[in-house]
Amino acid sequence: MAGVFDTKRDSGYDDEIAFRYHFPKQYRTVAEALVGDRIIYREPQRNGGRRAYVATAKVVRVNDDTSRSGFAYAAMSEYREFDEPVPFVRDGRYWETSLLSVPDPSRVGAFLQGRSIRTIPESDFAAIVRAGLAETLMTDNAIRLELDSKHVDGPTQALLDLPLEEQERRIEEILTNRKIREASFRRKVCDAYDSRCAITGLRIINGGGKSEAQAAHIWAVADGGPDVVQNGIALSATVHWLFDRHLISLTDDYRILVSHNKVPSELRTLFAKQMDRIHLPADGRLWPHPAYVARHRERFSSV
Repeated sequence: MAGVFDTKRDSGYDDEIAFRYHFPKQYRTVAEALVGDRIIYREPQRNGGRRAYVATAKVVRVNDDTSRSGFAYAAMSEYREFDEPVPFVRDGRYWETSLLSVPDPSRVGAFLQGRSIRTIPESDFAAIVRAGLAETLMTDNAIRLELDSKHVDGPTQALLDLPLEEQERRIEEILTNRKIREASFRRKVCDAYDSRCAITGLRIINGGGKSEAQAAHIWAVADGGPDVVQNGIALSATVHWLFDRHLISLTDDYRILVSHNKVPSELRTLFAKQMDRIHLPADGRLWPHPAYVARHRERFSSV
């Protein structure tokens, strides 16, 4: 079974959709039926939504909201943003099979009233997710994203070589494949930072459009951090190594912190402008999340 969770910006719900989804208890039966299964997050047009499917995640459990009567939380894991939002309609047809039965397309919104959490066929789920990962899986992007034969193992290459229809049938394997997940994260982060190291400012593009900048997690995935651009920063290889070891970090206003007694002297010239703000994405919504930066800085302080 698979499902859809509608999510609205500035909705008033206590959502942090990578980790929890807040909803009225009228949806609890459906939400509990989806525990252990994957869902797609969908943004309706209301509240400035993108009118698109935007991400996928897995439902871990459902709990009461003990501070607000009549509401509950779905705990979420394995959150994965799509490469690009997937519009509701493809070639004049809705992705969700149930919506095809609505005779008047202008009444689809009314049909979905009271269905903010709903189940969908696995085939609908697979088709939407495959469309959402189209940029990562595109053959032309293989070198750029290190999904070429020099960088992937046999099973990953076999998934990449499948025709679209077969990839949809094996969408669970694609979602759980580490190399494909890392490639998707790399693409979004490097694009956000214009393939430029946030700290040195260097931008080097090699053959196949591959950036020398790498996508570093601010809050490590192994410690529970999400694969979202706001938890990423584009860094050159050496700076990435130092950042992962918490020998450098960031202030709340995105200036560089350096552990001078631990960073090798020959590398300190990289941080000559440490009081300057780092290079940030043009879109302020993609800047590092303050809570993730604070987590990283806590580790920096304890090194």
